[in-house]
Amino acid sequence: MIRRTCYLSARHLHHHHHHCSLLFSTTSPEPPKFHSLKPIKMEGANEITREAKENVNQTKRKIFVAGATGRTGKSIVEQLLAKGFEVKAAVRDLAKARATFSKHGPSLQMVVADVTEGSDKLVQAIGDDSEAVICATGFRPGFNVFAPWKVENLGTVNLVEACRKLGVQRFILISSILVNGAAMGQMLNPAYLYLNIFGLILVAKHKAENHIRKSGINYTIIRPAALKNEPPSGNLVVEPEDTLYDGTISRDLVAEVAVEALDLPEASYKVVEILSRADAPKRTYEDLFGSIKQK
Repeated sequence: MIRRTCYLSARHLHHHHHHCSLLFSTTSPEPPKFHSLKPIKMEGANEITREAKENVNQTKRKIFVAGATGRTGKSIVEQLLAKGFEVKAAVRDLAKARATFSKHGPSLQMVVADVTEGSDKLVQAIGDDSEAVICATGFRPGFNVFAPWKVENLGTVNLVEACRKLGVQRFILISSILVNGAAMGQMLNPAYLYLNIFGLILVAKHKAENHIRKSGINYTIIRPAALKNEPPSGNLVVEPEDTLYDGTISRDLVAEVAVEALDLPEASYKVVEILSRADAPKRTYEDLFGSIKQK
């Protein structure tokens, strides 16, 4: 099968008080009555009652999201909250974050954190209550030519190292197709050239990916095609790394892929490239991720 190569437009790549009345009486009280609760055995643990198990299941899981106020990051936060997760959103501008997430309740916690300021500060921000980290950071164009490298490479590395220090064992990165463009023979692709002129963005992303892969952490690296702000259209296509050259995908669908990947064993230790296409068949996430082999 011959894959058609197209050039991406550069502008596209880029969660009653019980008043206990003690009644004293001179008569002997009746013995208290207890409800019979059938115990459930849990592997490797003591027996607990069904009631206790239900209480455990009601505990919300907390996910740390870096780049939470970005367009893709915001969608990730909203979808995590909709699925019942608690979210710790890492933001640089607290006022902007409060305006962005003004309608969300106590399940959303905002923390001021900058991924470029080192892993020790990120350890404090992530804390020991975060189960996983989703990285959706991105640099903002400006006059500092080193900013892209600091965010896309060093910032992601800092997040990974913070996870290692804390023992966080799930990391999801939103990256980009064409990050390995040089090895793919795409060095003359206008999008590849344009983005790398501004601080070697794609090279920086690829270096960060390699660090994640060597970290020992259970990772999923998601490389979307050209990003659209419009709602999703068409069905999701998932391909192996270093295969996609064209196509588009909604940011909301990218966010959905990241959230779905959290608990999918089929998504562990994999790099996937994604787009949406009207003529693609609708498939389950288990099937889509399961079709990609680990490397």
